[in-house]
Amino acid sequence: MAPTDVRAVIDQGESETVEFKESFGNEAVDTIGAFANTSGGLLLVGVRDDGSIRGVDIGKETLRDWANRAAQATGVHPEIEIVSLEGKHIVRVAVVESAAKPVSCRGRYFRRVGSSNRHMSDDDITRAVLAKVGSAWDEVTEPRATLADIDVDRLRRFRALCNQNGRRIIPDDEDDATVLAKLNLIQEDGLSRAAVLLFGRDPQRFFPSAFLKIGRFRDSTLIVDDREVTGTLFDQVETALSYFREHLSTRFGFQGQAAREVVWQYPLEALREAVTNAVVHRDYMDAGDTQIRWHDEHLTILNPGVLIPPLTVDQLKQEHRSIPRNRRIAEMFFYAGGIERWGSGIQRMLDACMGAGLPEPSIAEQQGAFWLTFHADVLSEADLREQGLSERQIAAVLYVQERGRITNREYRQLTGLSDEGARQNLRILVDRGLLRSEGRGRGTHYLTAFHS
Repeated sequence: MAPTDVRAVIDQGESETVEFKESFGNEAVDTIGAFANTSGGLLLVGVRDDGSIRGVDIGKETLRDWANRAAQATGVHPEIEIVSLEGKHIVRVAVVESAAKPVSCRGRYFRRVGSSNRHMSDDDITRAVLAKVGSAWDEVTEPRATLADIDVDRLRRFRALCNQNGRRIIPDDEDDATVLAKLNLIQEDGLSRAAVLLFGRDPQRFFPSAFLKIGRFRDSTLIVDDREVTGTLFDQVETALSYFREHLSTRFGFQGQAAREVVWQYPLEALREAVTNAVVHRDYMDAGDTQIRWHDEHLTILNPGVLIPPLTVDQLKQEHRSIPRNRRIAEMFFYAGGIERWGSGIQRMLDACMGAGLPEPSIAEQQGAFWLTFHADVLSEADLREQGLSERQIAAVLYVQERGRITNREYRQLTGLSDEGARQNLRILVDRGLLRSEGRGRGTHYLTAFHS
C-alpha cells in the first residue's frame, strides 16, 4: 500500500474498519480478532489516536514476531508491511473478515462497533456459530416442545393453503408428524423452533418476546391504544391486519364515471407485506418485541435485527438477493402464499404506496433494529389553508387526492376559471410542490406530489 494511500486512511480517522495503535500489544491483537469477527480492517501501528505519526522501532524479527503473536492468540494470519511516513516507520496490518467466525482471542471474543472493540455477547457468538455451520436459528431443535404442543387446527389450515397455492402439495392421507418431518420442521431429537412459532398452541411460552405490540400515539408520550398480538406467526399477521381494517380511516376513490373503491389511509397490501416481513425476518434472539407505532402522520414498524450482510438499506429499493434470516419460517410462509422468494417485498410496498398517492416509505437501520415508516397523506384542507392557498387552489388539491388526477378542463369545470386562470393556478400548485404534472399539451394532467 503506497504511503499516500495510508496517509489518506489516517486523515479519515478511526472507524469500524480502521484502528490506530502506538505499539503492538494485547489491545492490538484484540483488534485483529475484532476485525476478523466483523468486516475486516486495517490496524496501523505507530499512529496516535489523533492521527499523528509516532513511529515504531522495527527489528529484524519484529514483523515475524507480531505475525506469530497474532496467529497464536486468534488463529488469524494478517498481511503485515512496513510503511514510511514523515521519516518514520509505521506498520500496516491488514485483516480480512474470517470465514470461520467466531474467532477467539485468548479465550475471548470481540467485534467492531464503530471505532471500538466490544465483547461479543452470547447471542452474538451463537449467531456466528450458526452461520459457521450453515444453520439458522429457527432450524435448531426446541427441546422443551413435543408434538402435543402443536395446534392441529393451525397446521390443518396451513396444509389447505399449501394445496390451494400449489407451491407445496401435501397429501390428505399424511399424518401431522409425517408432514412436519417432510417440511424439515421435526428431527429425530424433536420439533424445530420454526415449528413452535408457526404451529404451536402457545408459542410465547417458549419464546416470550415473539409477539407484535401495537401502540396508537397522539404525540410522543400519549398512547390511546396499546395492544399485544400473540399466537402463531400466521395468526399475528392476520390479527394485525384485522386491527388495521378496524381502525384505519378510509375514503372513496373513483374508477371511471360511476364505480367507487374504498381507499385506505395506508394500502392494506403494503401493511400486510410489511407485517409479514417483520415476523418472518426478525431476529428472535433479540429480547425485544416487534413494535407497530402508529402516529397521526406516520406508522412505523420497528423490528429487532438489522439486515444480513451484504444487504444494505439502499439495495432494498433495487433488485436484490433474498437472504432470509429464518429459513424455515420464510419457506413455510412461501408455501402458504404469504411471501415471495425473490426479494420483491419492499418493491411491492413501494408500488402500493405510489399507487395510493402516498409518499415513499422510509427505511433505516438504527439501535440494532430495522425501521420501516409509512407516511400518511398530510395535505388536509386545514393544512392547505394554513399554507395560504385560495379556495380554488385548495379545491384542486382535494380533487386530486380524491380522484387521483385532474386536467385543466376538469379544473375549469370545478371552479369556473378561464383556461388561462386554471393554467396559472395549477402551475402555482406545481411550483409549490403540491402537485406534479405529467404529459404535454392537451394530454397534460396533474397528480399529487409529496414531501418527506
